[in-house]
Amino acid sequence: MMHNKSVAELSKELESGKISSVELTQQLLDRLKNEDGKYNSFITISDEQALAEAKAADEMRAAGKATAWTGVPFAHKDIFCTNGVRTTCGSKMLENFVPPYDATVTANFKAAGAVCLGKTNMDEFAMGSSNESSFFGAVTNPWGDKRVPGGSSGGSAAAVAARLVPAATGTDTGGSIRQPAALCGITGLKPTYGRVSRYGMIAFASSLDQGGPMARTAEDAALMMNVMAGFDPKDSTCIDREVPDYTATLNEPLKGLKIGLPKEYFSEQLSPAMEEQVRNAVREYEKLGATVKEVSLPNAKLAIAAYYVIAPAEASANLSRFDGARYGYRCENPKDLMDMYTRTRAEGFGNEVKRRILVGSYALSAGYFDAYYLKAQKVRRLIQQDFINAFKEVDVMMSPVSPSPAFVQGEKTTDPVTMYLEDVFTIAINLAGIPAMSVPAGFVDGLPVGLQIIGDYFSEARLLNAAHQFQQVTDWHQREPQ
Repeated sequence: MMHNKSVAELSKELESGKISSVELTQQLLDRLKNEDGKYNSFITISDEQALAEAKAADEMRAAGKATAWTGVPFAHKDIFCTNGVRTTCGSKMLENFVPPYDATVTANFKAAGAVCLGKTNMDEFAMGSSNESSFFGAVTNPWGDKRVPGGSSGGSAAAVAARLVPAATGTDTGGSIRQPAALCGITGLKPTYGRVSRYGMIAFASSLDQGGPMARTAEDAALMMNVMAGFDPKDSTCIDREVPDYTATLNEPLKGLKIGLPKEYFSEQLSPAMEEQVRNAVREYEKLGATVKEVSLPNAKLAIAAYYVIAPAEASANLSRFDGARYGYRCENPKDLMDMYTRTRAEGFGNEVKRRILVGSYALSAGYFDAYYLKAQKVRRLIQQDFINAFKEVDVMMSPVSPSPAFVQGEKTTDPVTMYLEDVFTIAINLAGIPAMSVPAGFVDGLPVGLQIIGDYFSEARLLNAAHQFQQVTDWHQREPQ
């Protein structure tokens, strides 16, 4: 049952010679093709390339040049450019786009000898909280009939939860790693902004987007961070700072860890059943030697309003490149240049993307720039300062990830504002640029609940340590959907 093993376990199996990478890859490809019809978690399965990478990995291992990742299969969210493999970003606009280069994250995994099985489904251009805006159809959460997996990295989350792959990359602009990880019962980490290169990661909102790992365990997420993190001169927002070995501190005891509970995150927006699961998880930390106190993030209530000015504004600028002139979709038989621009964009983008482009263009327009965009950036600074102040008192903060468990497909698609409120506990973290992760922490109505662990800048190792220690005394991360 190789599909039930974690990245760390598979790495040991390959190292011991009990299985070859080619055999392992073929097993997972067969399972993926048999099972994914239920979930629609993949857009592209790259079997030929995966088997070629597996063969090369076996040769690397035979030559004594193996890393922890050599020969281990995984998947990329379809937002990372992959040389020679279709990269769609979940949009008709890029339905047939095959990049001539690799994203830095893609290149890092290749260099480590990992085997990419394909590209996972996602909300179009990473815009959504339910994975229902994909041009390639909605993804279904393995935990519930017709439940959403969360978005935008819902394909990655569903694929890991359904044991189709042991791990997958994701991206997080306002909660898009943590919310699907929570709704699908897996572990997901959004690193500090600038810790992971964004080169070759198709942009939604450049000051918020951050790539990160999605896996079953904190140990696997640490193994992924060892590959993903690091300075990249091709990305001007990437920070030149030494990268620790994220697995080195996983087993440090938590005695004396100071945990803060932001009172604004335990509000009436949170269902009592969800709150109970989160507080039960915090009690486990107290048993492990941590101390708990209440902290305040007074400007947290402004996060959604600020985010939904800043993110659409950046999206409207980033998505202006998709005009039919250079690459991607182009409308048929345009009358003139203006007709080509307008029809290409009208036909190529879905409703959610159009909505955000319109909001962003409005916020950036001459008469409203100061009133909206500039004000939102000032609010962002206040939110950031709240976190800086709180981390003077505590080491980490803990909160829910989402206000409720996975909802039914179609339940919120007609009400964008209700959908946007799904990110009420995650968005402020992106505005501040700090790291946070979701860890499986229980169930409500048979559906997974995530505990959010929030850290100060570049404290990913501490978050992974806290998550790993929790996973040593609980088994929520080992539960699998029927």
